[in-house]
Amino acid sequence: MIALLRMIAVAIFAVLMFIIGCGYCLFSPRNPRHVFTFGRMFGRMSKVFGITLELRMPDDAYERDQHIYLGNHQNNWDLFTISSALTPNVVTVGKKSLVWLPLFGQLYWITGNILIDRSNRTKAMGTIGQVAEQIKKKKVSVWMFPEGTRSRGRGLLPFKTGAFHAAIAAQVPIVPIVCSSTDKIKLNRWNNGHVIVEMLPPISVEGYDKENVRQLLKECRNQMKDKLEQLDNEVVELNAK
Repeated sequence: MIALLRMIAVAIFAVLMFIIGCGYCLFSPRNPRHVFTFGRMFGRMSKVFGITLELRMPDDAYERDQHIYLGNHQNNWDLFTISSALTPNVVTVGKKSLVWLPLFGQLYWITGNILIDRSNRTKAMGTIGQVAEQIKKKKVSVWMFPEGTRSRGRGLLPFKTGAFHAAIAAQVPIVPIVCSSTDKIKLNRWNNGHVIVEMLPPISVEGYDKENVRQLLKECRNQMKDKLEQLDNEVVELNAK
């Protein structure tokens, strides 16, 4: 019964977001500010799923210059958890096939996010160059999922190099964002406990180039892996109380 009610709530939310969101965005289509606006709306839906969401952001998080934000990609719950950490003037990078998802895909495109063709390596690498150009010319920040796919309870997966190449090309810091594990959340459970999302300090790309990009990747992944373990331990303690 709980799952059914939540599915109905999500369906109503999706339709309203599509109608109101697309109508609103038509006044300034593909404007980066829309991503922040609607990302936060999706984040507020966490309460509908019985999630107690704790967002840990630094004081200057909403006043920064250009960065590349990297988040851990777990499952569909990301829409209602880690999306809360979006900051103004940030666009995300997702696979091209997202545009065909009913309602969500069209809203994802019109809000100004970047779509890449992951099935074509040449096109994908070209898009990485476009990401760097957008950061420089349009003065936007970019959010990417370096794992490239959902982890689905398997912990932090190996990272791909694309986001790190883009950060080096644009010469902007990398900001890791980590969400505690959400694979235990159940649609039919009334109380799904705590989820913590934390934004880590920026990692400078100064001194890195394409020759040592994997060193930068390793540094970032190690930080995110350690933080994920820490947050998961905190959540266990919080949910035990």
